[in-house]
Amino acid sequence: MAKSVILKSSFIKIFIGLFLAVLFYAINPLNVSELANKTLFVAILMISWWVSEALPMPVVGLVPLILFPLLKIMSIDKAAYSYASPIIFLFLGGFMLGLAIEKWNLHRRIALSIVKLTGTSGNRIIIGFILATGLLSMWLSNTATTIMMLPIALSIIHVMKKNYSGNGNLDNFSLVLMLVIAFASNMGGIATIVGTPPNISYVGHIYTQYHHQIDFIDWMMVCTPLSIALMITLYWILAKWLYPNHIKSSSETKAIINQQYKDLGKFSNAEKRVLIVFIFTSTLWITRGVINKLNPFFQLDDTMIALISTIALFAIPAGMKTTENQSGSENLLIWEDSKKMAWGILLLFGGGIALGKGLEEAQLVQLLGNWLASYQIKGFMMILIITTISIFISELTSNVAQVIIFAPVVSSLASAMDINPLMLGVPMTMAASCASMLPMGTPPNAIVFSSGYIKLRQMVYAGFILNVVSIILISLFCWFLIPLFMDYKL
Repeated sequence: MAKSVILKSSFIKIFIGLFLAVLFYAINPLNVSELANKTLFVAILMISWWVSEALPMPVVGLVPLILFPLLKIMSIDKAAYSYASPIIFLFLGGFMLGLAIEKWNLHRRIALSIVKLTGTSGNRIIIGFILATGLLSMWLSNTATTIMMLPIALSIIHVMKKNYSGNGNLDNFSLVLMLVIAFASNMGGIATIVGTPPNISYVGHIYTQYHHQIDFIDWMMVCTPLSIALMITLYWILAKWLYPNHIKSSSETKAIINQQYKDLGKFSNAEKRVLIVFIFTSTLWITRGVINKLNPFFQLDDTMIALISTIALFAIPAGMKTTENQSGSENLLIWEDSKKMAWGILLLFGGGIALGKGLEEAQLVQLLGNWLASYQIKGFMMILIITTISIFISELTSNVAQVIIFAPVVSSLASAMDINPLMLGVPMTMAASCASMLPMGTPPNAIVFSSGYIKLRQMVYAGFILNVVSIILISLFCWFLIPLFMDYKL
């Protein structure tokens, strides 16, 4: 019965999206050309299906491959090119590196090591989880990071409850620990290009529209300090201001963390080798500009580096002894591991790039940008407005779909205002990953909300304050740092 209700609901959403697209095409309220009107039909259909989740988002990403050639908007060859963009392969490489880190439990060792170092008082545990979660989320998906950190946090809460002496506020500690796992996953992800899907999506848009690839290190120079500032603010707002816990250090909590770390055993050969590949890849991403300047023989880009690390992971032996579960000849990654990769995200990005290309060729994005520019809001105030709109819209919609939809709009707006498009696009992208008010804002929010330690009003209250602070910090950091580190001629 429940299955039939879900199927019926899905069919209704598909029909509503189709109806809205046809209605808009028939009325043509913007009075645009036939080509632009057909492109808008496809855009409205995709956006409505993305927002309503009528179909899986990667499936909706395939729509341009059918409708663009069918409606003579773009040839299938041209549409298909978007699905083989270099940015798609950059994300593929980042995914594979994350898979290897997870497969050999390196992520868990990193997390527990940080928590061990920070100490076991209530606030120190919270600091440890913020650091561990934020650091991991720079390289792994925020969803995977949250899923990995949650059971560790729950076991610590369980031990503290069992040994609770009445000193301090255990409810506040549990609440804050759950919230910081989700929010630090989101905030840590903005620090690197591969940290979260919206970043990749926006970098892909810049490459497609301007034929320029944002340097990995340049992104980090702007976004890593911002990420750190957001996580420091996260600690002070939640642990020191809104929900202080006053819980002192506990030998029992220290014991369980030490035991979990001890259970991991010594660094395995596989962990060491994955760590070496990780450090090698990160170093190349950070220093490739210097390498390219000093080296006359070849030129590296971020996609090539990501694929080098991917091939290395499949080529390097794990160095593990044969057990019941693992073959001694197994490499760090085998093709079976790729089943765990979110392949659908690549289709989603490809569909977003194709849609953006279609909107650009139909000159719809330029029209919207010119219209917004006509209000003559300039400088810092425009960045503040874009960031505010982006962060609150992302509470209700997928942040990936949001960036796919809005990236061409803000680029066109920047062009109409004659400013660097990154001045509006980067804050829009950062804000899309910082939704903190609602469980549906990001997958990490939903995961920690399901723990039962968070009431909706608590998440809304804390999230609203964090949203306001995030808007201010994102706008300020982008206003001052983008001209220093991303002053490209696009």
